[in-house]
Amino acid sequence: MRRDVFERDHYTCRHTGVICAGKYPAPDSPVCDHVVPHRGDEALFWDKGNLQTVSKAYHDSEKQKQERARPGW
Repeated sequence: MRRDVFERDHYTCRHTGVICAGKYPAPDSPVCDHVVPHRGDEALFWDKGNLQTVSKAYHDSEKQKQERARPGW
């Protein structure tokens, strides 16, 4: 499923426009991220419409800040 999301998004970070061509753990490696945190909701976890490609750098910094700012989200 991750590969499907990466291919759908053309391996491009949806928030920064960076091409995610690196290998983990490079900052430009692709991460399959939940748009809305699933919080244990299995349907939301597997919903491809709730998944997006982001760079590891974005995921590990900005995305984490957003989720900490909205703990009940």
